[in-house]
Amino acid sequence: MIHSLPNLPYELNALEPIISRQTLEFHYGKHHQTYVNNLNQLIIGTRFEDVDLLTIIKEADGGIFNNGAQVWNHTFYFEAFSPSPQKVPTGKLLQLIEAKYQTFEQFKDTFSQKAVTLFGSGWAWLVLTPNGELDIVQTSNAANPLRDGLKPLLTCDVWEHAYYLDYQNRRAEYVQRFWDIVDWKMVESRL
Repeated sequence: MIHSLPNLPYELNALEPIISRQTLEFHYGKHHQTYVNNLNQLIIGTRFEDVDLLTIIKEADGGIFNNGAQVWNHTFYFEAFSPSPQKVPTGKLLQLIEAKYQTFEQFKDTFSQKAVTLFGSGWAWLVLTPNGELDIVQTSNAANPLRDGLKPLLTCDVWEHAYYLDYQNRRAEYVQRFWDIVDWKMVESRL
């Protein structure tokens, strides 16, 4: 199986000024593509040569896991954005958010805090637990909550390459602006 870089659902300049064309050229066009290329090279001759990314995430380790998970994580991250997003969740997702965090604003504050305070590189995730409740988890490096039996709904990439060209060392500002492009219609579809 050959893995490929999926097309973005928007143009490279569509998320400006929150995420610049230059950042997407590097983050999507170079970093994401490199994970795809590395994965395709690493799986040759292994039991992962003809399996999907979910199997790789759940069963692989080392370089195959790291690159496979980063392909999945980045695709999931980029697909949650829109230049004209649905700005707030509705329906069942909003009910789950309010049941756990009282208000949408309190949820965003809690998620943002997790994203900003993650030490080093990694991800903040909104996940659905096996008992049907929401949770916010942090993962380091390429780690993915699928490995822990959690269902990802939204992620924020807090590796420096996700924001450094636009925000330098101002991770908190990047996370604050992240909310302006999250498309809650897409997030709701992941429930």
